Amino acid sequence: MEKFKIKSVVISRKPGKDKDGLWTAFLGLFNDNNPHLTAKTPVKVLEYKEVEKVRLKELRNVSYYLMGNDIVVNNMVELNIDLDKKNHILTLSGTQDLPELD
Repeated sequence: MEKFKIKSVVISRKPGKDKDGLWTAFLGLFNDNNPHLTAKTPVKVLEYKEVEKVRLKELRNVSYYLMGNDIVVNNMVELNIDLDKKNHILTLSGTQDLPELD
């Protein structure tokens, strides 16, 4: 498992080897929330080939942006990344610093 101290992660994708095969997942790691609103470059970009799905485990502040087909997870304290190569599943978990719910 990989661990990163970041503020947000943007999850994106691109086709894999062929159009009918598995996809490549891209994770952009940022030190600010809502990085899609600025022109800032990620502090790190991670690429995972041959992924069928990305699973978000126990994360609450998650947004899906239809214009870019990206998912943004804000208010991160720590991001944990676990790749199950056998089942082609990338699982993201970690901790978030979130305001109390009413």
